[in-house]
Amino acid sequence: MSTTTLDPITFEVIRNKLSAITEEQAITLKNVSGSPVVTEATDFNVGIYLGDGSVVTMGPQVLFHSGSMASVVRNIITDCEANPGISEGDMFVLNDPYKGALHQMDVTFVAPVFAEGRRVAWVGACAHQIDVGGMNFGSWSLGARGIQEEAMLLPGIKLVERGEIRADLWSMLMGMTRMPTTVGLDFKAMIAANNVAAGRLTELFERYGLETVLEVMAHELDHSERELRQVLSELPDGVFRAVDWIEHDGHEDKLYEFRVTVTKTGDELAFDFTGTSAQAPGFINCTYSGLVAGVFTALLPTLAPNLRWNEGLLRPVSITAPAGTVANATWPAPVSSATVSAVWVVTNVSFSALSRLVTTSPDVARHGAGVTKGSMSVMVLNGLYPDGDPYGTFLLDSTAGGGGAYGDHDGLTASGDFCVPRPAIANVESHEADGQILFLYRGILPDSAGAGRQRGGSTVGLALTPHGTDQLQAMLVGHGVEVPNSAGIFGGLEGSCNRNELLHRVEGVSPVGLVGSAADHETWAGEREIMNAKPGFFTLRRGDVVSYSFQGGGGYGDPIDRDPAAVAHDVATRQVSRASAAAIYGVVLDEGLGLDVAATEERRAAIRSDRLGQSPSAGSADAAPVEGRCLTPDLSVGEDGHVRCSCGHDLGLGPDWKRAARRRTVPPAEHGPLLRLHPELELREYVCPSCARMLESNVCRTGAADLITSELA
Repeated sequence: MSTTTLDPITFEVIRNKLSAITEEQAITLKNVSGSPVVTEATDFNVGIYLGDGSVVTMGPQVLFHSGSMASVVRNIITDCEANPGISEGDMFVLNDPYKGALHQMDVTFVAPVFAEGRRVAWVGACAHQIDVGGMNFGSWSLGARGIQEEAMLLPGIKLVERGEIRADLWSMLMGMTRMPTTVGLDFKAMIAANNVAAGRLTELFERYGLETVLEVMAHELDHSERELRQVLSELPDGVFRAVDWIEHDGHEDKLYEFRVTVTKTGDELAFDFTGTSAQAPGFINCTYSGLVAGVFTALLPTLAPNLRWNEGLLRPVSITAPAGTVANATWPAPVSSATVSAVWVVTNVSFSALSRLVTTSPDVARHGAGVTKGSMSVMVLNGLYPDGDPYGTFLLDSTAGGGGAYGDHDGLTASGDFCVPRPAIANVESHEADGQILFLYRGILPDSAGAGRQRGGSTVGLALTPHGTDQLQAMLVGHGVEVPNSAGIFGGLEGSCNRNELLHRVEGVSPVGLVGSAADHETWAGEREIMNAKPGFFTLRRGDVVSYSFQGGGGYGDPIDRDPAAVAHDVATRQVSRASAAAIYGVVLDEGLGLDVAATEERRAAIRSDRLGQSPSAGSADAAPVEGRCLTPDLSVGEDGHVRCSCGHDLGLGPDWKRAARRRTVPPAEHGPLLRLHPELELREYVCPSCARMLESNVCRTGAADLITSELA
């Protein structure tokens, strides 16, 4: 029956039932799993796929996984169709990043769905595993130089055959993990989730007819494609660029550049990562599946927030990336840190470029924003319980970073990650009940938000110490200690950098009661060690304290355009310090936190004069109408091709308006006390020469040419 003649009520019932099946998959997975990575942090995803692997429905958990699942299914079809064969009741497990996974800890189970004697669809589930073997507990292989060193590598193994788990393969896999009980339960949870989804899908076929359901599934992809093409066709053609970095590859503190050029033409979108650094010898790379996952994650909430999320959204999109780069690594490059390294930064740059694109149109400009928590920190702890059983945990508290600011509202504090639409972290009590740690604090950090007319969200920091044990082995890896990856937009400033610290024990002194906030680190009586982005493995002894904090969200617009009353409220709620309010926002408060209007006006005038080296010759004209085509909220392109500030200043023939702007290189402390820069980077401001409005703030490689971030065709 054609969808053109199908009863629209029946059509809606089927499409929503497909979504309900996916939701039931997720519920099943969480209910069976015993891992806090799944049950608390929801680091998983589930979905339904067409017979060729195309994503039909996906869960709203970790979007990275959904962007790569189609590749997983397609590789299993290619590799397993002839031998060992794909039969009803089979289920395959895969974690090979060169076959569609993101990194080895993200283990995927997919199952074919048969009806009327033929394979018609697939269902799948993917979840991060606490340990899948390899050289280190947790399988984050800091010292690896090749993928063979990192973890077990499953290219697509038939673990379930005609409804029965193969005992020989099960024993082999459980023998390669240090946490067989936890991992085994997660594996069975994914098997259960797929069984539920396959059963519900079969019921749907039987009730409404196989061909009707398959046509609705195919129509879902076609509909999303048409809707996205319509959105694109209403946006102006242009080119939009972004750059970001990862410092430290696990071996040395080398800087890796991620560069994207997004070209919008008609109803199509092209992502080109040419210019991205060559692949690293360490574990920060991602494969092509990770590259697609990062682009897909950036695209969904920006261009398709109200559309059905499926693979139809990728049809108008092309992705180009030279092989052998850190964003499209070739075998056998190590990739065990891909999700929190290369994939993460691919999302950052893709989102920044897309935010500039959508801001050119008033209809969708509200979806453009500063970057949300541009980095991820991974903490893995392991040791022994008092009874001698192995203890291990993977902390996902770093999900609670700061959200990027939007044009009409501030970013969310402790927002969760951009790639996780339903963010969650474990309660402190859950962590402590599960194992050998005690939290000393977990709270919001003042001055961590990227400043702007709309402020980014503030981030979180925490500190913990071993409890009930003499020592634990810890591993901490990430990036963003020397790179403020949470880029602001349109003059908004960068969110804070990560900070990793180790307070070494003082004999006979307990940190309990002495370390209750980040401010208490200054008065610690023992040695205080500031660690780099990838301190890797270290021993935590009784009385030691490990502390780490995360990036705040990027700001939106010039900070001195922020409503002074909003800044006063930020100070009162401890989001911003009084010192930063005056230094960055130009807002002066009295001892009672009341607004000093005259001093604020004087301070803001001084900031403008400092930016230009003289007094401005024009007002900032907050509400000035934009003449010509919108390039940014404060820049327009006239019929003569000249770029003009909203104050009327002519910045010359586009697209390179920066050559006529006042360019300043400033120390990171001018943008916030929690910013640091890698020795190869510098911080640049681009200011209107007439009104002194901050038009853009960029982190740049020292001496590099200015980046043309927005260009209309």
